[in-house]
Amino acid sequence: MARSGLQQETRKTAALTVLKRALDLESESRNPQALVCYQEGIDMLLQVLKGTTDETKKHNLRKIISDYMDRAEHLKKRLEQEKEAGKYHKQIKIEENATGFSYESLFQEYLSETVTEVWIEDPYIRHTHQLYNFLRFCEMLVKRPCKVKTIHLLTSLDEGTGKRQQSSGLEEIKQSLRNHGVCLELEYSSSIHDREIRFNNGWIIKIGRGLDYFKKPQSRFSLGFCDFDLRPCHETTVDIFHNKHTKKI
Repeated sequence: MARSGLQQETRKTAALTVLKRALDLESESRNPQALVCYQEGIDMLLQVLKGTTDETKKHNLRKIISDYMDRAEHLKKRLEQEKEAGKYHKQIKIEENATGFSYESLFQEYLSETVTEVWIEDPYIRHTHQLYNFLRFCEMLVKRPCKVKTIHLLTSLDEGTGKRQQSSGLEEIKQSLRNHGVCLELEYSSSIHDREIRFNNGWIIKIGRGLDYFKKPQSRFSLGFCDFDLRPCHETTVDIFHNKHTKKI
């Protein structure tokens, strides 16, 4: 019993540490991260509550959980209001050689069933590995719960020896997407510099390096060659916004 009680206190302390982190993040106006910590801390406290038999301790835990749930709900509503007003902004900094940032990990939070149209603005969809990056991004759109029907790609045209490879590669991707009921609309611009991805549910993602933020694998048989969550990344910054009225590019 004594050991069980000690474990419960340890779990409670860990939960309160996470909730303290949530308070600190909220005070720094890092609200999306704060909400995640609130939810995690509350879940941890609920597990502690399940294993608590002392009625006084249970009463105190319920009061703490209720207070933090109210705070988390208030923050969630504030974030929703920011989204509606187009003021939502979240930033993710990907460090040099960081892992765990596959397209699925980065974008899945923003891909709902309401997503039917996507706009990609990226000047560097030219070389073989960049074409594969774009293909992987399209694969994610096809297999996620969203029901994408149209993908718009605005990129620059390779004027060198890779022009034929770029053109044929994108045409193959276009045909493959057509086989899955998705239309790929291609457009080229010689003045494009910005990198931006928009979903028609209002989410806007700007990646400093565009889709090309993965490092070359050490070999064809090294971890990360297939699973991009294990692939080291170049340092870059991801800015995420929400705009109710998504402007088409």
